[in-house]
Amino acid sequence: MVTTVFTGGALFDGRRHVARLGAVVVEDGVIAAVTDEPVPVGRGVRHVDLAGGMLLPGFTDAHVHAVQGGLERIRCDLSALDTREDYLAAVGEYAVAHPDLPWIVGGGWAMSAFPGGAPTAADLDTVVADRPVFLPNRDHHGAWVNTAALRLAGITRATPDPVDGRLERDPAGEPTGTLHEGAMDLVARHLPPTTAVELREGLLAGQAYLHALGITGWQDAIVGAYAGMQDPGPTYLAAARAGELTAGVVGALWWDRDRGLEQIPELVARRAELSHGRFRATSVKVMQDGVAENGTASLSTPYLDRCGHPTGNAGHSFVDPALLARAAPALAAEGFQLHIHAIGDAAVRESLDALAAIPDPAAGRHHLAHLQVVHPDDVRRFGELGIAANLQSLWACYDDQMVELTIPFLGPERSRWQYPWRDLQRAGARLVAGSDWPVSTPDPWAAIHVAVNRVEFGTSAEAFLPEQALTLETALASYTSGSAWVNHRDDAGVIAPGKTADLVVVDRDPFLAPVEEIAATRTVSTWVAGQLVHLS
Repeated sequence: MVTTVFTGGALFDGRRHVARLGAVVVEDGVIAAVTDEPVPVGRGVRHVDLAGGMLLPGFTDAHVHAVQGGLERIRCDLSALDTREDYLAAVGEYAVAHPDLPWIVGGGWAMSAFPGGAPTAADLDTVVADRPVFLPNRDHHGAWVNTAALRLAGITRATPDPVDGRLERDPAGEPTGTLHEGAMDLVARHLPPTTAVELREGLLAGQAYLHALGITGWQDAIVGAYAGMQDPGPTYLAAARAGELTAGVVGALWWDRDRGLEQIPELVARRAELSHGRFRATSVKVMQDGVAENGTASLSTPYLDRCGHPTGNAGHSFVDPALLARAAPALAAEGFQLHIHAIGDAAVRESLDALAAIPDPAAGRHHLAHLQVVHPDDVRRFGELGIAANLQSLWACYDDQMVELTIPFLGPERSRWQYPWRDLQRAGARLVAGSDWPVSTPDPWAAIHVAVNRVEFGTSAEAFLPEQALTLETALASYTSGSAWVNHRDDAGVIAPGKTADLVVVDRDPFLAPVEEIAATRTVSTWVAGQLVHLS
């Protein structure tokens, strides 16, 4: 028997904070005891001194793209940069360092770094002109390409916009180098395939990074081919079979929005084919709309122009609401959980309407992710239907993207409907949490900081709709017991006897520090089933 004893600090057990922990005893990967008083540590027992820090359940990221994020870390990674000049310098340096690559791929740029959120091919041509470049932005609802990529794809002034996307154009109608939503596929279909070796490297890099942040499990929000990304399902399966997958992962199988109910038997077959060990492909991902920053999130009334006048654009509902209302009960009848991307208020309502068609929607632990604009009339429906609210809290603040690319086009009333976390909690919604990495950092403490403060760490901005802030206890519960629940991990997410010892040790007790310092919390060690998987 392998025994580990944690002492010397505080405890957050997945639901509540305990300022002084006696001990947590782990035997053979399972929590054997949680005591108020210290226990003797005998020979052959591993002792972990929390040194005044805190022990809590390992985080579960309920909406992440781990393979994609890992690939970006080992490719042309722009996610740590913020300006046009820095992006161009990094792309140029990467291209020089990799002269044999036929394409330059990577991503992670922010729309707010460019006028109108739209970088140009002409800029990219100044640093890479000899081969095509394809760089998705942070939210992966748009891509930046150079002239070589446009030329290879045959994109010209005469190329029509796809029904589910848009080409950014100059006043003469010439494509300028930014591709929104489905328009990305015009270039992405020409990308060389990512090899199995590269996908494995991406998964392992992503897993190591997530473990370093205290994340012990997640739900991969797209298991399928999408926007130039290869299907990561076989990669997860191979890693699970090889014993390389240390995290507990649920895969959300991609719902092809160009097809209908005929794909359900294929999804059932894929679930059986891919599920093994620590990987279970038991959810289905529906992307119901786009994002507000590029005008593709689906709204009940049109976006405004910069002068505050209504436009003719209300965004895109990628799946016909009538089809979604038939698909939801059909998928639930096959035992699938639904994981729906819903950013605009129309997409949220369409998704709730579809889930309401399921005879017992609460039983499936279905969840809606992002929930940027929620009509007040729909807030109560989450609790009534038993639908989980999947929070990406890092976005609920005044940043450049919010101030420059969102609020002016939503207008005052709809801007007040954004990220209504406290209202959802009061209405009885189950709260779960995720990062959407590589869209934004996977650091749970950064997101929890914003959930509590409604201000990004290290900035002096005013709080964004502070009445929607959560308590630290609630925000932490959403990222631990809440997200473990949505992944059907009833054995994890809480620290109690009989539960799996998925644990994280952090360097402080954030409940005793000022709330303005929550994001400064750092991981010391991460444990999966009692095994150490990261040590800082």
